[in-house]
Amino acid sequence: MGVRSYFIFFLGAVLFLSSCSTKKKVLSSKTHSSNGSVLTDASSARGKTFSGSKLDNYADLLNVSAKKLNPHLYSFIDDWMGIPHRMGGQTKSGVDCSGFVNLLYIEVYKGNLPRTSRDMEGIVKRKKVDKLEEGDLVFFSFGRNGIDHVGVYLHNNKFVHVSTRKGVIISDLSDSWYAKTFVDAGSPNI
Repeated sequence: MGVRSYFIFFLGAVLFLSSCSTKKKVLSSKTHSSNGSVLTDASSARGKTFSGSKLDNYADLLNVSAKKLNPHLYSFIDDWMGIPHRMGGQTKSGVDCSGFVNLLYIEVYKGNLPRTSRDMEGIVKRKKVDKLEEGDLVFFSFGRNGIDHVGVYLHNNKFVHVSTRKGVIISDLSDSWYAKTFVDAGSPNI
């Protein structure tokens, strides 16, 4: 076997191995489409297809009646779905987790929150996960620096947040990464 044969074999092996992925499947492209697609990495949503109205699609994902959803909240989420992460950002060209939560609270709940996830955690009335309601805040720690991530609870363990790799997305507190890094939750005192 010559050098050329080894090169072709190596190239083929690299292409084959790179096509395998352990990442969770995302149900739509990076930015949402006008047909009401929902961007999620929640394992409970794998294989689901969403074909109704936007609010019905969110209801399907969250396993609740559309009547239980705050239309203003889900309209806001839909407008931001897939917007990329940008540290310190608060615009549709890029937003970080606390910036997104802050903008959501201003627009949907007419309340102001502190700018950082750590400061937000300091103003919540703590709740157990099974007592959380739509609009409550969920907090995570990915390292030794205490609280460093925040999202907004929706229903049935789902929450919306800004992923550093996937942008604004809906995830599930029950999925192993979030279950392992979850620290606290509660209603903001605003």
